[in-house]
Amino acid sequence: MKLRVKPIAFESFGVRSMCTFIETPDVNILLDPGVSLGRRFGKIPHPKEYLALINARKRLIEASRKADIIIISHYHFDHYTPLGYTDYTWTWSIPEESKSIYEGKLVLVKDFRDKINFSQRKRGWIFNKMVNEIAYRVEIADGKTFKIGDTLVKISEPVWHGEANTPLGWILMTTIKHENEKILFASDVQGPISKETLQVILSEEPNLTIIGGPPTYLQEYKAKSDSINSAVEHLSKIALESKITIVDHHLLRDADWRKYLEKPMKNAKKAGHKMVTAAQFENKQNYLLEAYRDKLYEDDPPSEEFIKWSKMPRDKRKKTPPPI
Repeated sequence: MKLRVKPIAFESFGVRSMCTFIETPDVNILLDPGVSLGRRFGKIPHPKEYLALINARKRLIEASRKADIIIISHYHFDHYTPLGYTDYTWTWSIPEESKSIYEGKLVLVKDFRDKINFSQRKRGWIFNKMVNEIAYRVEIADGKTFKIGDTLVKISEPVWHGEANTPLGWILMTTIKHENEKILFASDVQGPISKETLQVILSEEPNLTIIGGPPTYLQEYKAKSDSINSAVEHLSKIALESKITIVDHHLLRDADWRKYLEKPMKNAKKAGHKMVTAAQFENKQNYLLEAYRDKLYEDDPPSEEFIKWSKMPRDKRKKTPPPI
């Protein structure tokens, strides 16, 4: 393939992210340049998760140096790195490093004024104000297509962040095409759950699809069973059409993620296609950490110093690296 895909950070690498680097003969693109951790099982991340976060952040910074274009699908911290912000608790971001990601780049972003929820509108407004001071150019990308040499970069109209009418709002999908090769990047579509989003994905006819799976780990209290079932059915249809499907993200926060992919993987095999995680795409072992946080704490208890750090006031903890 002339289009080269390099997963940078995903749940199968031990962190929350879908950061992906795509190299074409004409341009280098970094998609969703964010990486984070989150509270789970009533616990902050284990020291091993912080080590994975540090390494993921290094890979992201390194990839950004090679990128010509940065694309941001929406304003959640696992999908973009905010500017002017120090946070060692969840994102391991410091202002100077964050600035270097976007400096001198063409930055294509989700519209922060339209089809966006309140929290992301605020984040998006702040980010756009700051990034305009350092980027080569910033462009609201919703529904636009960009041509760089023989490479087409097509940004979708906003689609739902999961099911229709979700309070989480909307995201952008990206299709990258060169000659007869086509990659579709669909971050937080969660399967997709939405039938309308499925139709958009199938209409693009991608050779390779990178997609965020359903949030099965939230099934008991936030994600409806019907929505999860729809996501599995829709993934099964994508598996029949896309030669390679990378499924990762929310789904791999669940230790039982494999059972939800039984039918999609069976369909992929039947069609002579592949369905893999981002780690498997790289011929690596899956390295799930969040899904096993309770076990990590039990099998490898953190040091007293780490526990002491974890009990610091929130603002002080964000500005203090954990003792790992």
